[in-house]
Amino acid sequence: MTDHTTPRPELWSLDPGQVHLNHGSFGAVPVRTQQVQAALLAEADTNPMRWFRSVGARVAAARLELAAYLQTDPAGFTLVPNASAGVTAALTTLPIPAGSRILLTNHTYGAVRFAAQRFARLNGAEVVEVAIPLEADDESVVAAIAAALDDRTAVFVVDQISSATAMTFPIARLVEVCHAVDVPVVVDGAHAPALIDAPAEHGADFWTGNFHKWPCTPRGTAGLVVAPKWRETTQPLVVSWSEYGDLPERFDQQATNDYTAWIAAPESLRLLAELEWPRRLQHLSTLVDEAALTLAKALGTGVAEVARPAATMRLVELPSAVQLTQESGEALKERASREIGAEITVTGFDGRSFVRLSAHAYNSIRDYEILSERLPRLLR
Repeated sequence: MTDHTTPRPELWSLDPGQVHLNHGSFGAVPVRTQQVQAALLAEADTNPMRWFRSVGARVAAARLELAAYLQTDPAGFTLVPNASAGVTAALTTLPIPAGSRILLTNHTYGAVRFAAQRFARLNGAEVVEVAIPLEADDESVVAAIAAALDDRTAVFVVDQISSATAMTFPIARLVEVCHAVDVPVVVDGAHAPALIDAPAEHGADFWTGNFHKWPCTPRGTAGLVVAPKWRETTQPLVVSWSEYGDLPERFDQQATNDYTAWIAAPESLRLLAELEWPRRLQHLSTLVDEAALTLAKALGTGVAEVARPAATMRLVELPSAVQLTQESGEALKERASREIGAEITVTGFDGRSFVRLSAHAYNSIRDYEILSERLPRLLR
């Protein structure tokens, strides 16, 4: 009988000299998926002509498996390099008239905020950001967004799980409120696959999410789900020979890209199935709760009271004396790696600074105990 509380670090090739507590940023690819991808790379270099003749069918087969994993309509599911690319494709497709507004929240991922700003500049529009407190419940979130919608709102872009705060947003209700006043919705579901069942089922105009995070596929693997209304006009960001193909096929092959990550991705899904992921996820949620309390006690702080935190991420507040800028935050992460052997990430929200802890199947409580023993002295 499988013990879902037993960590499985042997399934990964992570450096055992470090504690890896930031799965949420770049994920980690299991050894067997690495081996599948390496074999594909070798095959491509053995006979490039034969390889590129086969790529279309192989990508299509992988795409169908990934769509099935998300429980979404394969006719509207395409592969993209990452969620940022998915959001960019969505904003390229949607009409954003001069004088209109692109609506965000203050939880929006930085690169997505930059994308909104770019499209606002290009179209003579403006970006409007709605403040959502960490402690806001679903009713408060929906009320705040509903109050911000008006006849100038061209699109609402919203995190499904915020990268900055690990907060889960009530996507179904937000889509309903926006569609009631004909405002399209783009969902940045970067962290959602493997944490939320059927994450693209809520009828958003566009949903995009990364498979390289919790599903552990090779990096560069993400999905874009397009509602029927927009499928004819949604185009890849790169113009290539598939320009006049149908969706989703016109996203499948864009010149000489490396497609091995996409083709190898289903191997990681099979590994998650063998780990009985739904039951293991329940354990990881309990583990990261305990880990956050352990670190907060060591720092003399607390765990952020996020109304609906993601299953496998928690925010632990840093001491008030530690006020991080983007530059000093990057320096702290580098020092943590070099001086205390811990890979972490830090984040800021509403003037407060946090360590954002993650948990995956290779983690044990001892990993977080090590961080709790070592991080306080790094902050002195």
